[in-house]
Amino acid sequence: QVQLVESGGGLVQAGGSLKLSCAASGRTFVTTAMGWFRQPPGKEREFVALIFWSSSNTRYRDSVKDRFTISRDNAKNTVYLQMNSLKPEDTAVYYCAVSRLNTAFHNPETYAYPGAYDYWGQGTQVTVSS
Repeated sequence: QVQLVESGGGLVQAGGSLKLSCAASGRTFVTTAMGWFRQPPGKEREFVALIFWSSSNTRYRDSVKDRFTISRDNAKNTVYLQMNSLKPEDTAVYYCAVSRLNTAFHNPETYAYPGAYDYWGQGTQVTVSS
């Protein structure tokens, strides 16, 4: 029903920048939020950032809030993650995801958890060298 394709990952030195893109297609009109998650090597998937589609309100993981910016382009059904001042600990596979949960029936904190999301992209590798 919804397909997500991430792009923009790669290898960058510490202190550098990358901009990830996630293009959504299909039945995207039911989207209530889009998020970015990441999975470092040998670790569990963790929340990075999200944007609520109707309000444009955003939320960030504490460790990235001063460095990363999530944004959207409604006309293109695309969400972006601008990553600045990258650190080796940012190395991970980054995934975008779509939630269809109605915000009227769910606590906003729910959207920081993977279980709130219905569709996932294939992931894009971000590697930050020291």
